[in-house]
Amino acid sequence: MKKAVVAGIAPRLLAMKKGEDKYWCACGKSKNQPFCDGSHLGSEFNPVAFSLAEDKEVALCMCKQTANPPFCDGSHNKLS
Repeated sequence: MKKAVVAGIAPRLLAMKKGEDKYWCACGKSKNQPFCDGSHLGSEFNPVAFSLAEDKEVALCMCKQTANPPFCDGSHNKLS
């Protein structure tokens, strides 16, 4: 499996609202990080759809290496 482009080396902190449907960029090529803009088309990557059950601040993965997409799990700390 091909690795995604690293879009950033720190998570993006965002205040999100309950029930908002969002699509997290999994390929790393979107110009609208951390959200999908369709740049994955023609690749093996697909965006990750998600919404929250409550209003809260979230840390969305920008390195695209997380084991818990779309949320940061600290994987960026392992990048050289």
